[in-house]
Amino acid sequence: MRPTGKLHLGNYMGALNNWVHLQQDYDCYFFIADLHALTTDYADPGNLEDNANEIMLDFLSAGLDPGRSVIFRQSDVLQHAQLFTLFSMFTPLGWLERVPTYKDQQQELREKDLATYGFLGYPLLQAADILLYKPDFVPVGADQVAHVELTREVARRFNQLYPGEFVLSPDAESWMMPAILEKARKLAGEPPNSTRTEFSAHQLFEAASQTKKLTGFGRSEILPEPRVLLTPSPKLPGLDGRKMSKSYNNHIMLSEPEADLRAKLKTMVTDPARIRRDDPGNPDICPVFDLHKVFSSEETQMKAAEGCRTAGIGCIECKSWVADAIVEKIAPIQERRRDLESRPSVLHDVLANGRDRATKRAQQTLGEVQHAIGIS
Repeated sequence: MRPTGKLHLGNYMGALNNWVHLQQDYDCYFFIADLHALTTDYADPGNLEDNANEIMLDFLSAGLDPGRSVIFRQSDVLQHAQLFTLFSMFTPLGWLERVPTYKDQQQELREKDLATYGFLGYPLLQAADILLYKPDFVPVGADQVAHVELTREVARRFNQLYPGEFVLSPDAESWMMPAILEKARKLAGEPPNSTRTEFSAHQLFEAASQTKKLTGFGRSEILPEPRVLLTPSPKLPGLDGRKMSKSYNNHIMLSEPEADLRAKLKTMVTDPARIRRDDPGNPDICPVFDLHKVFSSEETQMKAAEGCRTAGIGCIECKSWVADAIVEKIAPIQERRRDLESRPSVLHDVLANGRDRATKRAQQTLGEVQHAIGIS
């Protein structure tokens, strides 16, 4: 997640809440994407560190557990940038230019100069972020599926260009490997009396392919093609009815004080048909009811929907009910955040531990990649 400061309710319900549940069943890596932040905010990085700390507070207070997951800052693990550089050597420009969010963000952020290599290449950096840890799954919402597909294409192209170790079936007969080596020596132009046995995986594969009556061989793939793990992403409108976003200034922070939260919700747009208190409304088109569907109990949802349709309740009362539900949901999170704010060394220790664990795993993959390319 990019370090844009404290998280809002849309960030929490759209991603963070899902991650908290996923870590119960999977070995997870979560990081603060500060290098990604530079792709759009390279001219104003002054708040980067403070924003990263704010996100870490939200990560931990929401329930990400450093005992179950690896939590770190992207720039602390140098292998992310190194693998990104290697990937950039063979990734076609067209792959990056067709990523849907490339042109979309250029339109949304017209005030910024995004005609940069970093911005064009950010999906490739994302591919490096993912493939360093060789995951089986990548948890994303539907709008991020294209990024995972690009990651799969990058892995596929790498494996085609740089095959892993040559593999011969465990059931291979004793004559097979000597025959492969003999063929490899001939293909390499070795003299008839050569006893050379060291060949690349590619050379051995080619030799095996040209050895008669030989089957049961192949090449291991260094990088996996991770699958998409679609996570629930409930519709969470902002105060003006649009998607909740800091750029729209329509958000409610996860750490919002209760009084401010209730005051903000009182200003939230509702069904435009409800002009007067006794006008019936339609909860299906009301942004406030969308919040009810995410935070309120079924009983409260039924009561709010019925009251809206019959004009039995006013919008202010309906908003107060959803405020109650949100406060109940985030109060424990805010309490844990206040505790963590009083112990800043905890953040430092979690990030240091995450950096070390992520670096160890990332270096294993980077070493394999470098060896396959021939630069180790």
